[in-house]
Amino acid sequence: MRRVVYSMGVSLDGYIAGPDGSFAWTSPDEELFRFVTDQTRELAAYVMGRRLYETMLYWETADENPSLGFETLEWASVWRDLPKVVFSTTLSAVVGNARLATGSLVEEIERLRAESADGDIAIGGAALAGQAARLGLIDEYRPRVLPVLVGGGIPFYPQSEHQVDLELVESRCFGSQTVYLRYRVAR
Repeated sequence: MRRVVYSMGVSLDGYIAGPDGSFAWTSPDEELFRFVTDQTRELAAYVMGRRLYETMLYWETADENPSLGFETLEWASVWRDLPKVVFSTTLSAVVGNARLATGSLVEEIERLRAESADGDIAIGGAALAGQAARLGLIDEYRPRVLPVLVGGGIPFYPQSEHQVDLELVESRCFGSQTVYLRYRVAR
């Protein structure tokens, strides 16, 4: 069965964006960018909320910018082709290889898990990932921990009223001192 994975750049103190909403400190170096591109290439679908969808819209047409390097153009191609499911109560339409969710988060995840395509299902956006975590839908947490303390902001780890036990499956340290951790939810 397909896994649901939650992976984003996160500060050492646990935030995906700082107090001012900035996440410029998450910009990857070339090595990490290749790693993220390769991981994204292995996905079957990406489930996200409206804010992340709107942030990522840039990548739908980024390949039209001739000044971008090969790695950036490759990422844009991988992202553009990836099927996406967007949860929003305010959008009436989405563009590219995306569709608006028609069911609940549980229904959409079950629908995606039932499809025959290879690859995992990624979930992005702190609020939507928090909802998925509370519903027990996340199978793996994959933070890329950056060597920075931002002091507050939007937390990566969803607030929960119950303990979630995890098993370390993989770890990797990059030249940028970013550490990738892959934890499986112990069930």
